Amino acid sequence: MRTFVDSVTHWDRVFLNTIFSLNGKRLISAVMPWMSHSGNGYYYPAIPLILYFIEPRIAGAFFLCALLSFALELPLYKILKQKIKRDRPCEVLSRVCGRVSPSDQFSFPSGHTAAAFVMATLLSYFFPLLSMPLFTWAFLVGFSRIYLGVHYPTDILAGMVIGLLCALSGL
Repeated sequence: MRTFVDSVTHWDRVFLNTIFSLNGKRLISAVMPWMSHSGNGYYYPAIPLILYFIEPRIAGAFFLCALLSFALELPLYKILKQKIKRDRPCEVLSRVCGRVSPSDQFSFPSGHTAAAFVMATLLSYFFPLLSMPLFTWAFLVGFSRIYLGVHYPTDILAGMVIGLLCALSGL
């Protein structure tokens, strides 16, 4: 009889293999590394600065919310990675190769996805009209991590939840 964890692992692998097998589609192969890179976080500190020039009256509030949100998200995702120690799919599944070099050893949860959902949630709060493109971008960051072979779907789901909850706490 299958346990809940066995069932989740089974579906994780089914979805991962489906997404990973999209290889060969030129547009997807070209876009996914860029989507993943956009979630690295290097650009996040520039957002409050840009807001200062575009919408100075909200830049300070955005900065404080982002600071608090990331002060929650970063330690939480790092603690979970070290406690759970889930190996990356490209390390344990023979049909999955890593198409990028992961930034650390373990896969659960996805830090890229968590950070992207923090930014999407915060920016959507301050700019509601941009919600759809922002959350689409955040979702694609997570999707790219599966496509690139470094995360399972549940890693992405956990990153989404962590990012949303930390951003809402920051707000």
